[in-house]
Amino acid sequence: MAYVIDDTCIACGTCIEECPVDAISEGDIYSIDPEVCTDCGACADVCPTESIHPA
Repeated sequence: MAYVIDDTCIACGTCIEECPVDAISEGDIYSIDPEVCTDCGACADVCPTESIHPA
């Protein structure tokens, strides 16, 4: 199950640096490509707004 980023994302960029498979894309609200995400949870662990969670 891939992780998702909800609308509380502040686009700080912290999660992008932690993703080992480059599954996160920048935007007004960041997004995670479910085809690339390996469900490691590294991004969720560092998110300051707790905007990332399992789908």
